[in-house]
Amino acid sequence: MQFEFLGTGTSSGVPAIACDCPVCTSSDPRDRRLRTSGCLRFRDPHGRERVILIDAGPDLRQQALRARLDRVDAIVFTHNHVDHTFGLDEVRRFNVVMDRAIDVYAEQRTFDALHRVFAHIFESASNVQPSFVASLIPHRIEPGMCFEMYGVRVTPLRLLHGRLPVLGFRFDSAQPKTPDNPLPLGYCTDVSGIPPQTWRDLEGLKTLVLDGLRHRKHPTHFSIGQAISVARQVAAEQTFLVHMSHEVSHNAMERELPEGIRLAYDGLVLGKGTESGESTEAPPE
Repeated sequence: MQFEFLGTGTSSGVPAIACDCPVCTSSDPRDRRLRTSGCLRFRDPHGRERVILIDAGPDLRQQALRARLDRVDAIVFTHNHVDHTFGLDEVRRFNVVMDRAIDVYAEQRTFDALHRVFAHIFESASNVQPSFVASLIPHRIEPGMCFEMYGVRVTPLRLLHGRLPVLGFRFDSAQPKTPDNPLPLGYCTDVSGIPPQTWRDLEGLKTLVLDGLRHRKHPTHFSIGQAISVARQVAAEQTFLVHMSHEVSHNAMERELPEGIRLAYDGLVLGKGTESGESTEAPPE
């Protein structure tokens, strides 16, 4: 069971276009951040390899090539914003490789947006001519409505992204709780508030992935200080911050974070063959 951070950056990515700040011009590869996304890679109870993708942002092609993904069995969407959905067209290659449709899980408001933007996928019969489009199987989900995929139980979590209700996810597995298994894992990106009913679903986590945009407060994201406060309340064994802006230097911030809380970086892998959240590979170049 592995969890890979495919991207850890905010909506503009890092480096940001036309910016010469110290982070955007940094030589540290951990300061280069594609749009936030992640995936679970594991074997199901029958020994088959499976991949669950969290969001499909505009950098998905680049992320999939770097991570050497050769399949995506399912996609779970947190919300409908561009930096989390505009790579959906790329999954058509996985349809070809696997010769099957891909299950997609999202709230109704997210599906409404996906249908509007990707009408050529969801209403392919109306296309002027046959074309190479993704093949998807939609599944509408709601907070607290648990479902199982290939031996992994998924619990959608209600979070607030400013005034917008969005989803986080808790992943639990029946696999043995070995020291390197990152599950139970809570994935909470693009969040500025956690409703009271959600806290109980964040209990007992091995790993918490949490929004930590920057030092200054923001109306729709946790600041790093707020994220630290939430991480302490959740008390997961390990917490990794994501969705960082170019105001956050990886090297400088890592020295300031409390024990058990770290910045994630693109390409970081948690799970088999790793210890204490260390990647099986060097930081991406």
